Amino acid sequence: MASITIRNLDDEVKELLRRLAAENDRSMEEQARVMIRAAVEGQLGSAGRIDQIEQTLRELASARALATPAVVGKIPPRGLSGKRILLIIGGGIAAYKALDLIRRLRERGAAVRVVMTSAAQEFVTTLSAGALSADHVFTELFDRNDEHDVGHIRLSREADLLVVAPATADLMAKLANGHANDLASTVLIATDKPVLMAPAMNPRMWTHPATRRNRATLQKDGVTFVGPARGEMAESNEAGEGRMAEPLEIVAAIEALLDVGPKPLSGRKIIVTSGPTHEPIDPVRYIANRSSGKQGHAIAAALARLGADVHLVSGPVGIADPAGVKTIHVERAQEMRDAVEQLLPADAAVFVAAVADWRTENSAGEKIKKVAGEGPPVLRMVENPDILAGVGHHSQRPGLVIGFAAETQDLLRNAEAKLKKKGADLIVANDVSQGSGVGSSGVMGGDRNRVRIVSKAGVEEWPEMSKDDVAARLAALIAERLKTIVV
Repeated sequence: MASITIRNLDDEVKELLRRLAAENDRSMEEQARVMIRAAVEGQLGSAGRIDQIEQTLRELASARALATPAVVGKIPPRGLSGKRILLIIGGGIAAYKALDLIRRLRERGAAVRVVMTSAAQEFVTTLSAGALSADHVFTELFDRNDEHDVGHIRLSREADLLVVAPATADLMAKLANGHANDLASTVLIATDKPVLMAPAMNPRMWTHPATRRNRATLQKDGVTFVGPARGEMAESNEAGEGRMAEPLEIVAAIEALLDVGPKPLSGRKIIVTSGPTHEPIDPVRYIANRSSGKQGHAIAAALARLGADVHLVSGPVGIADPAGVKTIHVERAQEMRDAVEQLLPADAAVFVAAVADWRTENSAGEKIKKVAGEGPPVLRMVENPDILAGVGHHSQRPGLVIGFAAETQDLLRNAEAKLKKKGADLIVANDVSQGSGVGSSGVMGGDRNRVRIVSKAGVEEWPEMSKDDVAARLAALIAERLKTIVV
């Protein structure tokens, strides 16, 4: 009954129901049952079941819109807000990554439904996938609860995009050759929506001629691929190309496929720096800081989504290169400066990297050994190049120069001084002290940030939000500023 009721709702109301169900950790069917039960018991009045559900959902949406703080309206919508993703999880050890993928998609506002093959259920449970997606997990083609209204057709048509992760050699072969003998393959054959596959398999399986033929066929049929990556396999002493792309790489590919928004930065070249620098003491030790690169990489990705030609100069980080961005990997501050200057001229430059202020004058060629009876070695330090100031006063200075100020005290005073000294147009100031109260682990290495935008016009304070939201909002600000700048 609940699924029949849902089918009779219009698309806008279905989306409202989907969001309400996600917030209450229920499936859409379960949420509809709750509301129908309330109507029967007189809690929702005497209107018809479907009409009452529509009315209640619209009232909820209206109330939430009125209650939203005005400042939140300045934050661009999350990249996948309102999008419906059908995730097909294939059987393979990489299936555990699909659970993180569900979380990442929902963080960005997407509704996620999950189909699991029988082999996938040997690696992860339907309970885990259902809890993360807040929806029913579909596993059987001939399930009388799902198939009374031709559920596999409904699943294939209600989504905006089908994602197969991990895409096994078997699933690729089935779709390439038109087989449909289980729910996953039947949904893939029945869909009229785009399909994205994230292959994951042993390197020899990936390079087998049959798999190569199947991939070529699928690409010709319009299927898009992300990955696989090269690295260590689950099997002992196995390495090569075949690792499933990381969840954030898959999310970036999904955003690119579903991105139909305006491209205000199209034709603009923007340089971004990210991560720490490592200044060697000897072949084993180095001077570094706690920067994870998450904020800089998120900014590079957000600028690329707005159409910019983004060149990211990244220090050593443990996260994937953002999709759609040209990335140069460096280690030392001098290497980062050289890479940035070689990329000039540009329309804008955003200096997010936490560059080490100092380096040893001469790094040792061999590991410095501790000698009994002798004190610690004396490290003679010299100052590293100031990359932001160098570009801020460069003959080929970009039209818009933005720096970051990560401070633990006197945040605004230090940021304002940096704005004047470095020749920047904007300084993004954030408190990285342990007592900042941002997120559960602080700004450095964490997933959240709270920044102030410092310019000659004054200070604009942004609320705490995810680093992805900071990046999206900053990218929108850059696009607005560049409208009036001709480089």
